[in-house]
Amino acid sequence: MTKKILLLGRDGQLGFELRRSLAPLGEVAAMGRRECDLTQPLLLARAVRREKPDVIVNAAAFTAVERAEEDPVRAMRINAEAAGELSALAAGRGALIVHYSSDYVFDGAKAGAYAESDAPAPLNAYGRSKLAGERAVRALNPAHLVFRTSWVYGVSGDNFLKTVLMALRQTQALRVVQDQRGAPTGASFIADATALVLARYLANGPDGFPFGLYHLAAAGAASWHEYACFIAAQARRAGLAVNLGPEDIEPVPSGHYPAAARRPLNSCLDARLLARVFGIHAPPWQDGVAHALAVLASGRGLG
Repeated sequence: MTKKILLLGRDGQLGFELRRSLAPLGEVAAMGRRECDLTQPLLLARAVRREKPDVIVNAAAFTAVERAEEDPVRAMRINAEAAGELSALAAGRGALIVHYSSDYVFDGAKAGAYAESDAPAPLNAYGRSKLAGERAVRALNPAHLVFRTSWVYGVSGDNFLKTVLMALRQTQALRVVQDQRGAPTGASFIADATALVLARYLANGPDGFPFGLYHLAAAGAASWHEYACFIAAQARRAGLAVNLGPEDIEPVPSGHYPAAARRPLNSCLDARLLARVFGIHAPPWQDGVAHALAVLASGRGLG
């Protein structure tokens, strides 16, 4: 029997990739905000009742970190309350819930990469809403997969990679933060890893399946400045039209850009548990960024 997957957040950069990666696994009902607004609990229940999914993949989120400081109630509603409602609705059907969380659940004070067992301590409203969301998902449905990821980019939607590319077309030198570190992680890798895990679940069923919380991020680490310099160098190799190179990007401390939301200085996630349990090994962050730039240079990127 064909399995049914309900995907929420179809129009985001991760949702765009999930529509592709999940398609071979079964019938995918992909919904965006217009079809299913996460601020409306009745719409969530109606969507689940109508679609009768075997798996719910929640890629919808309130991701505007600065705006979350101004509107923490909305951030909590979308990132936490709606996530919990979806988890409970999945549990009521005996369905699996897949949810995505963030490195922002940590304060960034640790010297090394964060493991799943490290204690969360979010610094801002966005991080608090994501932590509340993953806790609600885990509490309301034992059949859950929560993937924490960080510094997500893709060929679709708005993200740091595409912002830097646009800035490189100008002639004024750039200033980019150098004291925050993480691993740029491609939405395509997250989507493909999700599909691999779900394929195992759909093939073998829930008995003995290793549900739980996993870190899902690229290998290695870079500062935002190092990331921007790599984009600049790789963009030239890919044949993209840019005026600036790595030499035109100045490193600055994060205090150079005062912001309402405090951000962790260390966003690195240890993904070794995912590798041990599912055999999914994270590629170096540089590989994914180079591939995304090649896609954009070919004209296949969207958004």
